[in-house]
Amino acid sequence: MHWIPALLEKLAQAPAIWITVLQAQGSVPRGSGTVMAVFADDFLGTIGGGHLEFEAIAEARRNLQSVSGQASLPLEKRFALGPSLGQCCGGALVLKFEWVSDKDIPRLQIILQLQAAQRFQPLALFGGGHVGKALVQVLAPLPFHVRWIDSRDEIFPSHVAPQVVCEHSDPVQAAVPDLMPHSRVLIMSFSHAEDLDVVAACLMRQRHQKDLAFIGLIGSATKWATFKRRLAERGFTEAECQQVTCPIGVPGITGKEPEVIAVAVAAQLLQS
Repeated sequence: MHWIPALLEKLAQAPAIWITVLQAQGSVPRGSGTVMAVFADDFLGTIGGGHLEFEAIAEARRNLQSVSGQASLPLEKRFALGPSLGQCCGGALVLKFEWVSDKDIPRLQIILQLQAAQRFQPLALFGGGHVGKALVQVLAPLPFHVRWIDSRDEIFPSHVAPQVVCEHSDPVQAAVPDLMPHSRVLIMSFSHAEDLDVVAACLMRQRHQKDLAFIGLIGSATKWATFKRRLAERGFTEAECQQVTCPIGVPGITGKEPEVIAVAVAAQLLQS
């Protein structure tokens, strides 16, 4: 929902039709709760694209242009994804159409915040280097709340996406104990010593709480072999070390550019 700031800005200037997927049956492009906003000259969000979305936007704009459009809403309408829409998904959706204006901004903000809390997954990213910066850009439109942590306060850019919170932590591993439960953790600091300390802190948390969904460490197989020896010296078992994924990124992507690594890692996060 990276389009939320644009939505609130446009809604302060003109009304829109708010479309919500109320019911989703069978094979459909998006699930219940999906939303989009249709303005007279623009739209934000998507309910799945294709002819379904074309028809939904047309219905919304008919109501925006109609003198009685506001009075005739809210409206619930069923769309079957079959030959009549030129889509062969085979499912059906019930869409709700509502007229919204600047007066509805507080209500819509609450709805969107609740949806974000349900859909967005907590992610802790340790490291503000080249790959970290590229990854934050790739994650911007994806369903993650990012807690971006580095021991160097000056490392963060001046502008980040709304779902990214920058945090200075020195020592950097001190941030691990209060991560959100079920967080995914990515470790890519400027220092192998810091990386090792963060990995150890994550494994210690797993030993006591078992509530981190993913622990990923950037680096080669050689780096990980060295880390495993050092972790064993700190008292961690082979089974505990197996909770760490290193190298990170989906297999088969061999590029070393930060942007390429970021795409591979983001894909892996979506699989985990």
